[in-house]
Amino acid sequence: MWIRDVRPWGGDLSDVRLEGEVVAEVRPAAGGTGSASAEVAERHTADLRGRGRLLLPAFADVHVHLDSTRLGLPFRPHTGGTGVWELMLNDRAHWRTAEVGIVERVERTLGLMVARGTTRVRSFAQVDVDAGLERLEAVLAAREAHRERAEVQVIAFPQAGLLREEGSAQVLEDALRAGADVVGGIDPCSLDRDPVRHLDIVFGLAERYGVPVDVHLHEPGELGRFSADLVLERTVALGMQGNVLISHGYGLWDGTERQTRDLVERLAEADVATATVAPGGRQTLPLELLAGQGVRVGLGEDGQRDYWSPYGNADMLDRTWQLAFTHGFRRDELVEHCLAVATRGGATIMDRSLGRLDGVGDRPGVAVGDRADLVLLAGETPTAAVMDRSPDRTVLHRGRVVAEGLELV
Repeated sequence: MWIRDVRPWGGDLSDVRLEGEVVAEVRPAAGGTGSASAEVAERHTADLRGRGRLLLPAFADVHVHLDSTRLGLPFRPHTGGTGVWELMLNDRAHWRTAEVGIVERVERTLGLMVARGTTRVRSFAQVDVDAGLERLEAVLAAREAHRERAEVQVIAFPQAGLLREEGSAQVLEDALRAGADVVGGIDPCSLDRDPVRHLDIVFGLAERYGVPVDVHLHEPGELGRFSADLVLERTVALGMQGNVLISHGYGLWDGTERQTRDLVERLAEADVATATVAPGGRQTLPLELLAGQGVRVGLGEDGQRDYWSPYGNADMLDRTWQLAFTHGFRRDELVEHCLAVATRGGATIMDRSLGRLDGVGDRPGVAVGDRADLVLLAGETPTAAVMDRSPDRTVLHRGRVVAEGLELV
């Protein structure tokens, strides 16, 4: 199949040939957007008309809680308290009382994500003594329902910690046996108050089942950096480079310039990735420094209008705008880097065989040999596309069109 008249990363008008699941050829457009190109398209009815749109890698949401979504349901005022434990209890009190069942909610939200341009997803599924494996099973069911439209990795996530409620560690292991792809951890100091035991369980399960690790860190300042140090030490000691991710890391970047640079260098050396949800305030990442050192950075939407927060709409292009806005980026190169993080950056976390982004100017993902997970997007330039966020999108997964104009096909 040919994709006619597209501009890879906003460059020259090109025709792109797909063979199966990969990009096989990129060449100058046969005749621009005029009659010659139209005649070519008429002769080859299987061709996809780009209409001069941008061609980008499809989005990769590598931090989303599909199991708590309320997208598409009546709006409920936020009732959560403050802090991770109280917010978790609020979610626990309400997630079963939604207007429709959890399987339907999760499947619908995943479909919305695909329709808006996301074909790689890393979703958490809360496993604890309250939910058991029910929430995990809902995410696994949604993955199966959309298996031809998206690649989904599922993280068994102990949102309530591993030591505060008896039986939590066993449920986490049960989730890995049931099909989870990644083992999660959370705030080993501030939530479980025993980082050694917490990380013993998480990394022990990772070794036993041969899965990656993803640790939520909401911990502030020095406490957060202490937990990150422990995660880095275990990663290197166990030879798990490239298989560990620190999510959020809110408190990691408010230290001195020397502390920030040292931590970035250690993350790069251990190939420990990080994922952000682009929060406001002072909780921004040193994106330019991370890119310069080759640290894998991905973006996600976190919860999507759930019992934790009213934000989130299944649109990673909106979240890309938020990433650029919260970092105060105005230069095109930096706004486009946010697009690279939201697309190829997340892909490198889910597929460690993909090379890391090489600085803020790297624009990979649409070259010969790349997997044809692509999005055609209206916009004069990539930066304009982030600012305007047009609904004129065509989404491809593994070389096949799966969504058009924000609707699944």
